[in-house]
Amino acid sequence: MITTLKRRSFLGSVSLAAAASCFSPWRFAHADTWQPSLRLPDPAIKILDPAFKSCINTLSVVTQIASGFEWTEGPVWLGEANLLLFSDIRGNRIMKWDEATGETSVFRKSSNFSNGNTVDRQGRLLTCECETRRITRTEADGRITVLADGFDGKPFNSPNDIVCTADGAIWFTDPAFGPNFSEGDWPPSQPARVYRIDPRTQKTAAVLDDTPGPNGLCFSPDEKILYVIAARHTPHRQIRAYDVATNGTVSNGRIFLDCGEGTADGVRADINGNLWCGWGSGAGLDGVAVFNPQARQIGHIDLPERCPNVCFGGAHRNQLFMATHTSIYRLTLATQGVPQVG
Repeated sequence: MITTLKRRSFLGSVSLAAAASCFSPWRFAHADTWQPSLRLPDPAIKILDPAFKSCINTLSVVTQIASGFEWTEGPVWLGEANLLLFSDIRGNRIMKWDEATGETSVFRKSSNFSNGNTVDRQGRLLTCECETRRITRTEADGRITVLADGFDGKPFNSPNDIVCTADGAIWFTDPAFGPNFSEGDWPPSQPARVYRIDPRTQKTAAVLDDTPGPNGLCFSPDEKILYVIAARHTPHRQIRAYDVATNGTVSNGRIFLDCGEGTADGVRADINGNLWCGWGSGAGLDGVAVFNPQARQIGHIDLPERCPNVCFGGAHRNQLFMATHTSIYRLTLATQGVPQVG
């Protein structure tokens, strides 16, 4: 059942305080002392395969556009408003960054410890709320519509990441990462699954239940392949791939990538099918790892802290926004992200 609740947005300035220290690649000391490179090309951009050269704008450097948060996640670009929204999970708020002014302010507080965000085919914000264990849609007038809050008579565990396909279907992951204060202070009530909300019936169906700790997810540009991060697979995290039928069923599950010592988290695809993965953890690993459709790593973007998630934005979808532990970073590319809105 879909219900609608009234919610007021809270707007205000944010103190961009110094970020906490963390593990850093060679180029940086700490996130709070981070400075953009004065050299071109930016040495933070690692070309590991010649194919990556066509993705990179050699006149662009990694810039830090906002900082002072407590674990950022779920970046999403609102094209009509030219705004970046992202979750400050432990701050229990959704933030917004205005491209025109460069200012960061509060979009919503409390956010019910929101995590993943995306937009639907009409450009409306879709959010995974951990505290309320539900999927919501923010309407144009600010009302919040609850799209799903459980399955088979039981509440979700802690909805994590979310995407919307061209047919309007909403796909989201529901791992069991709690109990903790930001992702659910209760025992798991469901097996860890990937779900799909049908665009016509609005019914929620369990699509996958064989992925240990399903986390980030995205589709190939033609939406024929679903990629899911298996965050609880041992000894290493995996990126798994599944074939997707037109009716929304999946098959032929397989290992796309063993992450080795890396920590894959959120993931998005560009128009050529390359996967841009939030990555960590530790010196030399923190940042964004980029893989071609054959699972070969073609590039890496060094950041001073672990990167949980990414998104593409800007007027031409050629800006990569990278959400890290305390900060948001941006890099202008020579490629584009897959369109979010039809």
